[in-house]
Amino acid sequence: MTQSRKIRVGILGASGYTGADLVRLLVRHPNVEIALMTAERKAGMPIGDVFPHLMGLGLPDLIGLDEVEWHGVELDVVFCALPHATSQEVIKGLLHATNHSLLDELIVETRADLASSISGEVKVIDLSADFRLRDTDTYAEWYGREHGAPELQPKAVYGLPEINRESVKGASLVACPGCYPTAALLALVPALKSGVITSEDIIIDAKSGVSGAGRSLKEPNLFVEVSEAMHPYGIGHHRHMPEIEQELSLAAGQAVSISFTPHLVPMNRGELETIYVKLAGDNTAADLKAALAEFYADEPFVSVLPGNVAPATRMVRGANGCVINVFEDRIKNRAIIVSAIDNLVKGSSGQAIQNMNLMMGFDEMAGLEQVAMFP
Repeated sequence: MTQSRKIRVGILGASGYTGADLVRLLVRHPNVEIALMTAERKAGMPIGDVFPHLMGLGLPDLIGLDEVEWHGVELDVVFCALPHATSQEVIKGLLHATNHSLLDELIVETRADLASSISGEVKVIDLSADFRLRDTDTYAEWYGREHGAPELQPKAVYGLPEINRESVKGASLVACPGCYPTAALLALVPALKSGVITSEDIIIDAKSGVSGAGRSLKEPNLFVEVSEAMHPYGIGHHRHMPEIEQELSLAAGQAVSISFTPHLVPMNRGELETIYVKLAGDNTAADLKAALAEFYADEPFVSVLPGNVAPATRMVRGANGCVINVFEDRIKNRAIIVSAIDNLVKGSSGQAIQNMNLMMGFDEMAGLEQVAMFP
């Protein structure tokens, strides 16, 4: 694909925080035209009325998903920023209409209007959890419902570019990782693959800004509930645990179980994880850092920091970066890895665009050159 071509992009669920960051980043992408944006609660409104910082960009108004006249719509890529479970239904309809090789003779019982009216192949990037877990039984266990499109799950590629770049390039359906898994896996997958650490006793202490909880009104997320306070949640049973374990097990070549506890901190965006690991054999913290530095030497978005510089969320705020460093633990044969990302960018919308660039043959950094915002 030539770099000069502009592709037509649709954003389903554009009124949420991840949708807003998709728009913010895509409007400056040299190869993208935003042709369609849907929202349910904000249907009929200009995007600038929902997010004033996106005013005056010449974008289409938000429309309800069920109100779209799909006949004649030409889209190259669809970003699906819809709630869990909803994505399965919608994506099944999209891919049935646009890529029959994926679904063969599947008869779509829902979203038939969408399924019958789109022509040409559309590549889909899902930002929900609907296609992240390869085992549909595991999905049912952790999300409390049966998978709505099990025939599609084997076709979905887990969209962590630094680990699965070649697979992403040839994909028609990409499942973007969750924000917590992104920060954890970037720190741990190369370490496990290199054999510098063991797969035992991995402890992940994670902290995220409030935007990670979404934009819908919830009492625990009100200002007076989160301001001047910090609290853990999903203790011992957070839905990102099986996703992290799935990818770590793949890297280690054996089943991996982790201890993972997320915390909500009173900031808008940002995520930091402090990860405690056991070193293998005679390896040291310096060996672990060297392995990570070698793995990410040519990666544009992941940096292993020098010396004892501690990663901080301010280093990546608003940018598609991940900063990592390794520290020696005072406990023998253990090390501490610290990893920081922006949960809405590398942990969601920016990573989705990075995946789009790979799928469409664009420069991987296109639209993602932003330097972190400070203060």
